[in-house]
Amino acid sequence: MSIAFHLDDATVVAYASGSLSRCLTVVAAAHVAMCDHCRTNVRKAEIMGAALLESSEPEQLSAGAMSAVFERIDGSDWVQPQSKSRAIVEFGSSSLPVSRVLDRDIDEIRWKMAGPGVGVHVIEKNTDGSSLYMLKVRPGHKLPDHGHAGQEMTLILRGTYRDQIGRFAPGDVADLDEGIEHQPVIEAGEDCICLIATEAPARFKGIVPRLLQPIVGI
Repeated sequence: MSIAFHLDDATVVAYASGSLSRCLTVVAAAHVAMCDHCRTNVRKAEIMGAALLESSEPEQLSAGAMSAVFERIDGSDWVQPQSKSRAIVEFGSSSLPVSRVLDRDIDEIRWKMAGPGVGVHVIEKNTDGSSLYMLKVRPGHKLPDHGHAGQEMTLILRGTYRDQIGRFAPGDVADLDEGIEHQPVIEAGEDCICLIATEAPARFKGIVPRLLQPIVGI
């Protein structure tokens, strides 16, 4: 698999340090599992972080701090797969960390219609405006022109699309910020299926997409 689009350097550092938001972390982890380039960059960032820690002055932890962290980890249903056998998205010999949040096979997802030729499956939607969802778009269809109110990360799982940035194929990740506006167009062939995480709802330009946005949940 030839991957042309990778995680932004700032995203790599945030992912390696554990400071990336929950939804974005899922998409970043799935891409890193597929991408030798980004996996290498994450390792470099981790090494740099470890070196900085070694050179910094130690600080005293408050009483019970580590116990509280371990309790949060042990009590989280997100860090463990919801299904041991079905919720794995396979790419050759690589199984992606989507299993942590998806409770069924990708071919068994029940898509909610979000427009002609467009289906959405919301995995997680949070009160802070962030969300994690999957999008399935038929070949030849065009998504509404939109911008972003924060970071948006899209990992292509199947199919391909083109936009103002370039051509995105399986394994590519579109790591975009609020300065980017685009309109993906799905290429002929197969449905385009993407895993998407956003810090805030998309800013659609058209009136119809804006009216449908609260209904479809993205």
